[in-house]
Amino acid sequence: MLQSSQPFPSCTPWASPSRADPFPTAPLPALPRPPSSSLATYPPRPADPSPVTPPSTSPSPASPSPPAPCSCWATPSRIAPPRAPRNRRAPSLTAPSSPDSAGAPCPPACTSGVGPPHPKTPLLPEWVPEGWLPPPHPACGVPGPMGEAPAAELDAVLGGGGWDVGVSFEGPPPPTGPIRLGRNACYVVLAVLFNEEDGVLLVQEAKPECRGKWYLPAGRMEPGESIVAAMRREVKEETGLECEPLTLLALEERGPAWIRFAFLARPTGGTLKTLEEADAESLQAVWWAGDPSALPLRAPDILPLLDLAARYRRSPPHPPTLPQELPCALLCLRLLVAFANDAGDLWVLLGTAGTPHLPVVACGTSLAELRGGLRLPVLRLLRDCLPTDPRPGPLGLLGLQHRAGGPGGADGICFNMLLTIPPSSPGAAPPEPHSPSVCWWHVEEESLRGRILQRLRAAATVPVRG
Repeated sequence: MLQSSQPFPSCTPWASPSRADPFPTAPLPALPRPPSSSLATYPPRPADPSPVTPPSTSPSPASPSPPAPCSCWATPSRIAPPRAPRNRRAPSLTAPSSPDSAGAPCPPACTSGVGPPHPKTPLLPEWVPEGWLPPPHPACGVPGPMGEAPAAELDAVLGGGGWDVGVSFEGPPPPTGPIRLGRNACYVVLAVLFNEEDGVLLVQEAKPECRGKWYLPAGRMEPGESIVAAMRREVKEETGLECEPLTLLALEERGPAWIRFAFLARPTGGTLKTLEEADAESLQAVWWAGDPSALPLRAPDILPLLDLAARYRRSPPHPPTLPQELPCALLCLRLLVAFANDAGDLWVLLGTAGTPHLPVVACGTSLAELRGGLRLPVLRLLRDCLPTDPRPGPLGLLGLQHRAGGPGGADGICFNMLLTIPPSSPGAAPPEPHSPSVCWWHVEEESLRGRILQRLRAAATVPVRG
C-alpha cells in the first residue's frame, strides 16, 4: 500500500491568495530566539544530474556513421528512436527465422551456429544512448545480447530520464480529453531550503485563513509553467530568495485533482523578505534553526517532509531526481514492474504491442478514478493481465517528464514508477500472464540486472505518498 500522509491542511497551499487582504498596520511580535539546530549538517552540493533524454531521430552532421561489421548488424536507418505510436500487434521478442526478401541473406556463420558469434556492437556516436544494441537480423533471427528488449528505454528510466510516451496505452482506453491545470488537475509545488547554519526557510502566512501561521514556501502551479519554474517563482514571491532545485523529496498525490511536488533546493541569491515588505503572498520569511514544531504551524504535514530532507542531507537514499522536459498530454504512469526471487533471478514486465516496451497506463478523471489516486490504474492493469491478485509492493518514483504548454496546451505528466511483485515461494518464477498484451522478460545482462536490484533492495526511489 502507499504510505499514508498527514491530513492535508484546510488552508491548502494552492488556495488563491486574497489580494485585497490588508497589510498589518503594526509590526508583528518578533520571533523568539531559536535554540540550537537539531538538523543535520548539509554536505557539499551534489553534482548536477545528467538528464537522460530520448535520442534524436537523425545524427548530427559532424557525427560519423557507425561501421557495419556484417549484414546482420547493418546500421538501421534510424538509430534507437524514441518509441513511436504503437499498433496492437503482439510480436514475439525475437525476429522470425524466415529468409529476408528485402536484402542479402545472412552469412552462414550467423545461421548455422557453427562460426564465430556476432561481433560486438561497434563504437557508436555520442548521440546514441548507452546500452543500445541493433535489432536482430530478419533473415537469421539472431538477436543481439539484449534481444529486442527496450535497453535504451530502461537505461533512460533508471537514470532518471524520460522517454516518448506514444499514443496507445496498456489497460482500458485513456480519457478522451487532455489534462489541463485549473480544469481537471491541480499541481502544487513546495520547497525545503537550508542555509549554512542549518536553518530551514519558513514563511509567515498572509492569507486570512491562516494569517500569522508558519509554513514552507509552497503554492499552486499555473498553466503554461514548468514544475521547476513554478517552484522557483513561489520561493521568490514568498521569501524574496532565488533558488535552484537539488532533487525531488516526495510526490504527494490524491489523483489528478491534487498532486504536490516537494523539492529540496538551495538558495542562490536574493534578499530575505521582512515585515516591511509584507504583501498578499506572505508577511515575512526567516531562517529558523530550532524545532519547527515549536512554532504555530499552518499544518503539521510539513514535518515529515523536513525529516525526509534531513535524512537526504545525511545520506541520499536515491539519486538526484528532477523533472525532464518532454511533452505528455495525459496523466500517465510508465511502469517498471520487477519480479525477483531468492535465487537472484529477475524479470521485468513488458508491453508487447509493437516494439517491446515498458507498460504505460493512463489515469482517468472520473470521480471514482480521482478517489483511487495514481495506484488505481496500476492495480487495474496487473489484475487484468496476471492470473492472481498480484498485491504489488509500494510505488516508488524513478523520474517524471512534463513540458509546459504540451500538445494542444495540455499539462500532462508521465511518472516513471518502480514496483515489485513479491514471489509466492523461494525460487519461484513470475506468474504467467493471461493477456497477450504483456509478457515477462528475463533480465540476464549483469549490469542492468544489478541496477534494477539495487533500486529494489535499497528502496532507492522518491517516495510516493497518497
